[in-house]
Amino acid sequence: MLMVLCFTVYKCAVSPTGDKLYIINNNQHKLLTLARDGSVLATFTDHALDNPNGLHVTPAGQVLVSGWGSNTIIQVDSEGKRKLATLAMEDEVVKPWSVCYNRHTASIIVGLYNKSSIIVFKVG
Repeated sequence: MLMVLCFTVYKCAVSPTGDKLYIINNNQHKLLTLARDGSVLATFTDHALDNPNGLHVTPAGQVLVSGWGSNTIIQVDSEGKRKLATLAMEDEVVKPWSVCYNRHTASIIVGLYNKSSIIVFKVG
């Protein structure tokens, strides 16, 4: 028997104002931005977003996504339409599993799958 895993809604996060829902589609390597009514506002794809699996929205509304297959952490604008920055790449992160921003320490915390550890990046 062949089993196919379809991570259509792999992870989700809500904007600080509650008007947008961000969804990772792991299988199609996409970040979707939805309105409250479920309508699609934006679909974001990028070569640095291979097997996305970590998702976090900062208090400022910027979206952080980890690409497990691409070994990257990217920052996307609050509209979910364009990449603002690549925050970490393969030489710094390998198989990033989760990502989170801590505003009290102004740092990005990345959980790594293969090493069962975290990396902390100071920002700002």
